[in-house]
Amino acid sequence: MYTVILLLIFSYLFGSIPFSLFISKTFYKIDLREHGSGNIGTTNTFRILGKKAGIVVLILDLLKGAIPVWVAMLVSTDVDFPVVIFGVVAAIGHVYSIFLKFKGGKAVATGGGAILAANPIIFLVLIATFLITLKVSKYVSLSSVFAAIALIISVMFTGDPFMIGFGIVLGIIVVVKHISNMQRIKDGTEPKITFM
Repeated sequence: MYTVILLLIFSYLFGSIPFSLFISKTFYKIDLREHGSGNIGTTNTFRILGKKAGIVVLILDLLKGAIPVWVAMLVSTDVDFPVVIFGVVAAIGHVYSIFLKFKGGKAVATGGGAILAANPIIFLVLIATFLITLKVSKYVSLSSVFAAIALIISVMFTGDPFMIGFGIVLGIIVVVKHISNMQRIKDGTEPKITFM
C-alpha cells in the first residue's frame, strides 16, 4: 500500500511540472501564460515559442503521462493496482498543477502519453483521429476533442474496467477543458494552424 501511495504522489507531482513555462522563462525570457491563449500546453507553446520549443514541450508532456505508468509497470509485481490510474493522476497534475496554484494545461499530451504507455494501439487510433481532424479542420482544439471522443469509444472495446474508467475520465477532462475553444470556433475567433 505504501508503494501505491508513493506512486500516486510521484505521478501527481511529475505531471504537475510545467515544462513549457520553465522553457519559456529560461530560454525565451517570457511568461507563456501572458501570451496567446495563456495556456501552458503544447499548442500555445508552438504558437508563441515556435516549432523547436513546441516539439520539446510535446515530448516532455507526453513523458509526464507515460513515465508514471511505465514506473508502475516496473514495480507491478509489488503493486496490485491498475497502472492506468497513475496516468490519470499525472494528467490531473498537469491540469491542476500544485506549482501553478492548481492551474495548468488541458491534459491532451500528458493524457496521450499515459495512453501510449498503457495501450499503444489505442494511442495510434487517437493520433490518427487527431491528425485527420486537424488536416480537415485546421483546429488543434477540435482535433483534441475528437481524439478525446475516440478515446472514450476505443476503451469500450478493451473489456478492462479500469482502462474504460481511465478513458472516460481523461476524455471528459479534455472535452471540458476545451469548451471555451469550441465557443471560439463557433464565434469564428479560434486560430487555425497554417502548416497543414
